[in-house]
Amino acid sequence: MKVLAVILAGGYGDRFKSEIPKQFIKLAGKLVIEHTTDMFEGHPLVDEIYLVVHKDFHNYMEDIVRRNAYKKVKKVLIGGETRQESSKIGILACEKGDVRKVLIHDAVRPFISEKTITDVILALDEFPAACAAIQSADTIIKVTDKKIIEQIPPRTLLLRNQTPQGFQLDVIKKANTLADQEGFTDAVDDCALMLRYGLGDIRVVDGREDNIKITHPIDVYIADRLYQIRTQCLEPRSFEQLRANLHNKVLVVFGGSSGIGESISILADKLGMSVYSYGPEKDVRQYEIISETLKQVYTETKKIDFVINTAGILQMAFIELTDTKLIAEQIAVNLVGAINVCKAAVGFLKDTSGHIVLFTSSSYTRGRAGYTPYSCAKAGLVNFVQGFSEEVSDYGIKVNAINPERTKTPMRTANFGNEDESILLKPEIVAMQSLNLLTTSITGAVVDVRKSEEQQILKTFGQDYKKLSRS
Repeated sequence: MKVLAVILAGGYGDRFKSEIPKQFIKLAGKLVIEHTTDMFEGHPLVDEIYLVVHKDFHNYMEDIVRRNAYKKVKKVLIGGETRQESSKIGILACEKGDVRKVLIHDAVRPFISEKTITDVILALDEFPAACAAIQSADTIIKVTDKKIIEQIPPRTLLLRNQTPQGFQLDVIKKANTLADQEGFTDAVDDCALMLRYGLGDIRVVDGREDNIKITHPIDVYIADRLYQIRTQCLEPRSFEQLRANLHNKVLVVFGGSSGIGESISILADKLGMSVYSYGPEKDVRQYEIISETLKQVYTETKKIDFVINTAGILQMAFIELTDTKLIAEQIAVNLVGAINVCKAAVGFLKDTSGHIVLFTSSSYTRGRAGYTPYSCAKAGLVNFVQGFSEEVSDYGIKVNAINPERTKTPMRTANFGNEDESILLKPEIVAMQSLNLLTTSITGAVVDVRKSEEQQILKTFGQDYKKLSRS
C-alpha cells in the first residue's frame, strides 16, 4: 500500500532562455529541485521517490541526492523527449510490489504544500485519479486560429490545473499502454490520458495560488519574492509520529526555563529525546558562553541534532523616551543572541545535518509603536534566517523561524497582564509544532502557529497536553 512520487525534472528550459534548466537554479539557498524533493521526502504518506531528469544532468542529479542524503529517492531515471514520455518512464519503472498509488509532480513547482499532497493521496482511496486545481481569477476566452473570440465559457466551470496529479498505479499504467497502442504522444499531462481513454473519474482537490510553476524568467523573480514573504503552516503530527522521528535525538534549548522553551523541553523529554535545557544563566549575548555550552554537550553526547533558541525579552520602549541601554539590550538579546547561537551551533550540526529553530513574532511584518526595538529585532531575525539558511545549506543544516500567534507565557503576562486565555495559544501547542518542524526538511522559512489550528493540532497529537507540565 505504498505511495510513489515521480518528480519530473527532464525539461531543458527552452522557454526559460537559460543555459541552466530552471529546476537547477538556486532560490532561497537551495536548488529548485531540492526544494521540491524536500517536500516529498518529508511527507509522512510518501514512501518512495523517483526523479526523472534529462540525460545531460543525470550524474548531477545523483550528486544532489547524495549531498542531501535523501532516503526516499530510490531511482534517478533518464527522461524522454516529451513530458508524456518522461512520465511514462517514471511510472513503468515501478515494479509494482506494494505500491498502489503514484503521484506525478513538476519539479519546477517548489511551493507545493504538504496539505495538497495529502489531499491528493487520500482522494485516491475513492477515485482512480486526482489532481490539484485552483479557480481562475481571469475570464478565459476561446479563440479561432485567427485570434477571433469564439466562446467565453462560464468561469465557475474553469479551473487552473496544477500538480501533483495522483493515480492508482494500475490505472495510469493502463492509460500509457493504450497510448502506446494508439501511437498517441501529445498528452499535455497524465490526467489527459485518463480522460482520453475513459478510465474513470478524476477527483479535483483544492490547490494553492502560490503553487506556481517556474516557466519564464519573470517567474524566478516572483518565486524569490514568495520565498521572502511566504510563511508555512505544518500539518500536525501525532505523539507517536513525533516520537518515531525524534526518539534518541540530542536537543539543546536556550531559553528553556520558562514559557515556550520550557514546554519544548518537557515535550522533548517525553518523546525520548536527550534534552539539554538552559535558562538565563546561559546568556545568549555572550558568544563564548554559548559556544562552550555546546562543546560540553557534544563532549558528553558525541553529537548534537537540534538547537532551539527561545531566549528573548519584550519591554515597552518608545524610542524618544527610552534609555539607549534598554534599546540596545532588546536588540542584543532578541537578534544578536540568536545570531550567536547559530554561529556557535554550525560546527556541531554539520555531522548530523541538523536543524536550528529560532523564534520571531507577528510584529516582524510591521513595527508596532512602543515596541519598535522588539519589532525591528524580530524583522532582522527573519532576514537573518533567510540568509543564514543559504550559507549553511551545503552542510544540510536547516534553519527556520517559528512565528506563533499571541501565546500565554510569563513574558507576555508580565507585559500585558491577565488577558482572555481563550484568545491565546497554549505554549504546549507551540512546542508541538516546533518539534514537528524538526522532523521536516524545510529551511529558510517562517512557520506560523495559529490559534485557529489549536484544536486540530491537539486532536492529531492524541495526548493530554495538560500532562506536559512540570510536576
